[in-house]
Amino acid sequence: MNELDLACESFRKLLQEQMQRVEHMNSDKTDFTSKPCITIGLIDGDGIGPLIMKQAKRVMGKLLDDEISSGTIVVKDIEGLTIENRLQKKQAVPTEVLEQIKTCDVLLKGPTTTPMGGKMESANVALRRELDLYANVRPVSIQDQNIDWVFYRENTEGEYVLGSRGVELPGMAVDFKVTTDLGTRRIARAAFEYAKHNGKTRLSIVTKANIMKKTDGKFTAICHEVAKDYPGITVDDWYIDIMTANLVNEQIRDQFQVVLLPNLYGDIITDEAAQIQGGVGTAGSANIGDRFAMFEAIHGSAPRLIEQGLQDYANPASILKAEAMLLRHICRADKAERLEKAMQQCPLMVSVDDSGVTGESYTDAILQLL
Repeated sequence: MNELDLACESFRKLLQEQMQRVEHMNSDKTDFTSKPCITIGLIDGDGIGPLIMKQAKRVMGKLLDDEISSGTIVVKDIEGLTIENRLQKKQAVPTEVLEQIKTCDVLLKGPTTTPMGGKMESANVALRRELDLYANVRPVSIQDQNIDWVFYRENTEGEYVLGSRGVELPGMAVDFKVTTDLGTRRIARAAFEYAKHNGKTRLSIVTKANIMKKTDGKFTAICHEVAKDYPGITVDDWYIDIMTANLVNEQIRDQFQVVLLPNLYGDIITDEAAQIQGGVGTAGSANIGDRFAMFEAIHGSAPRLIEQGLQDYANPASILKAEAMLLRHICRADKAERLEKAMQQCPLMVSVDDSGVTGESYTDAILQLL
């Protein structure tokens, strides 16, 4: 076989895998209102991950002490999802770690490092695929500017599902983007259901369907099909480039409510939104499927912070916001509200300036308010 034939054969295998993936999409939903025991897995991650997770565990222990004591909630440390172990095993998520993870109902996860240069797939991407966590949900709120956005990003398709599976030919490299009917329909349904049950009246679909006519065109068309079941919600379309500008346009940005996007665009624009809120350290993130769910900070492992000797100033605010989202997901809304209120009222902010507020002292203040 010549190189072109090998590339075509590789592409054929990828298409077959994706067809099989669609056939095996899980639709059995976990009902946390009637589940007698919920297992929460805790993953430290890399870099500043163990530092911020240490603070998140303190808060979780305070909020869930009674249920942990009674056995209705089990908290389980999952070890081995470190860059060192992953490189040694040559697996984005080592097999024995994934087995531990699948014994849990939900995960609270610190940031993990992805090696540069295509050495290994992102652990997050692998987990989203293995656990079928198709909805990435990221809220952004700035009360004094009347901003209350919730982003629903498709989490298992787009460029990311095959991001490490492209082909190279002499003088050329090709990556692939995947959009399926079922994958699009379920993320659209999740976004519209959220809007319906949370008093939202506007949903904005963001693509580049004028250029990516097959994949983004399909995404847009299916989202509008789903919209017909929600007549009380106004639907509009935006291209990703103008939407990035809209978020910094103070004349119109407070009009957006729920934003629905394919994978890559959602990754980019939610970081922009978090920066508007006050930085990526201020936002939490949920990765939700029908069976499993994973909650995490949206920022990375920040190795430079450690290199500079500033690890004590790793800000746990993002992972604590993710923890609040986890509590809501498992139907502990009252405890989520306590945490959110404490964070709003906390007079301290982690800072390396003269105030010298560390991540630990910030968490001390949160625990006092709880």
